[in-house]
Amino acid sequence: MATSPVRPGKLRRAAEEIEQHTGLRVQIIGGALLMSPPRRGKHAGTVRCLRERIGSQLPTGLDVYESSSIALPDDQDDYATPDLLVLPTEWASEDSWLADTRGVVLAVEVAPSPSRVTHIATKTSWYAIAGVPVLLAVDPRKGAWTLHTHPRDGEYQGVLHGKYGEAVPLPSPLPAELDTSGLPLYAPRS
Repeated sequence: MATSPVRPGKLRRAAEEIEQHTGLRVQIIGGALLMSPPRRGKHAGTVRCLRERIGSQLPTGLDVYESSSIALPDDQDDYATPDLLVLPTEWASEDSWLADTRGVVLAVEVAPSPSRVTHIATKTSWYAIAGVPVLLAVDPRKGAWTLHTHPRDGEYQGVLHGKYGEAVPLPSPLPAELDTSGLPLYAPRS
């Protein structure tokens, strides 16, 4: 993943051009372009598995979405595209490409391989600033997960760490627990 500063007011246009010409996934986090290559197989497999497990237990009125973006409140040029979002079912009939963060129930980020810790920390902070109530960060490099809850003043007040095989305790209206057993692990780096 690489970041690239661009003049304010030109970010979205630059992001769209980069995506169009390179196929890279581009987000604007904290005023900088954050680019990542297409998902690798195990990354995509982890996302698919989590989508199925979360989606099968959601109450009526909520659904799981991939490739949906959310904007920083009051700054439509600063947006993130998490691996998964739990949003009201009505999102499927919207024409907008940016979901309102007030409707987000859960954002899920799966760490890419390789990934720098600074990018993960920057994105976690962004979600807290945006007011996303629950962020689940899954790390196939380590077979671990971190649940972030209760955003306030740009930080998550609740942080719970676990390992694959341990259920993630999710707050209502999400399923009570998310099974993490059998999630894919990235091969060790040589």
